[in-house]
Parts: sequence; C-alpha cells; structure tokens
Amino acid sequence: MVDIPSNVNIHVDGHTVVAKGPAGEVRKTFHKEVEIKLEGNKIQVIARTKALQGTSDSILASMVNGAKDGYKKSMKLLYAHFPISVEVKGKDIMIKNFLGEKMARKARLIGATKVEAKGQSVTISGPDKVDVGQTLANMKTAMKIKDKDGRVFQDGIFNAE
Repeated sequence: MVDIPSNVNIHVDGHTVVAKGPAGEVRKTFHKEVEIKLEGNKIQVIARTKALQGTSDSILASMVNGAKDGYKKSMKLLYAHFPISVEVKGKDIMIKNFLGEKMARKARLIGATKVEAKGQSVTISGPDKVDVGQTLANMKTAMKIKDKDGRVFQDGIFNAE
C-alpha cells in the first residue's frame, strides 16, 4: 500500500498509472500480472509473487514522490586543461570543448527532464526518477574517455553532493 498525498492525483487505467502533482506528471505501465486498485488516498498492488509486489510498490512510491517533489541531481564538471561547457538544444545535450575536442559530444535528454548548467555546476531535475537517472547516465557515457590513461585524464562529470 502506498499513501497518496492530497496534492497528488492518481489515475489508474488498466495497467497504466498516471501521477500528477505540483512537480509534474509521471506515467508508468505495469506488468500484466499486477493488479492496481485505488482506494481513497491509498494505492494497493496485488501481484502473484512477493518480488513483483515489492517492485511495484517501490515504483508507485517513486512516482508519487516525483509528482509531489520531483527529483534533482547536482553534478559538477571537472577538468584539468580545457574548460567544459554544457548546452541544451531541444532533446540533445551538447558537451563542448571536452578534452579540447573541436566537435561537441552529444547526450540524449529523456522525458520531461531539465538540465541547467551554470559554470561548472550542472543540475538535472524532473518528476520521473528513472528519466533523471538515465539522462545523467547518458551524459556520463558521452563523456567517457577512450584510448587515454584514466589516471592522467580525469575530466568528466561527478556528484556534487
């Protein structure tokens, strides 16, 4: 059972659940063996196995928290010689001057995630926990250093928390 705060609206349509709140909207489709019931200010999940039950409860809880407060990840760009800059163009994140490269590296923005870059600080935020994490993973993958010694070239994006 997951409690629903007063400022979050939940809509259940078969196996699809939509959570709307002040931070945004999160939509997930659950496994066909999961039954989801809305009872007042609680959501109940009925599943065949305990593992599916726990996973579904966890996903619903993160959906409610994301719709209510949103998720935010603070990161820091670190470099030794060439200052890195980040720019968002539509659904692409352009990472410029990484290791002094002339071509910008691209990372994909997922879902309703927003990326704000000010100097060396990068903030990734959005209502869906999975989308925020995947956007961050896309940025880290785009900034992967190949064919160089990792002990010497330590440029990249790191947690600031």
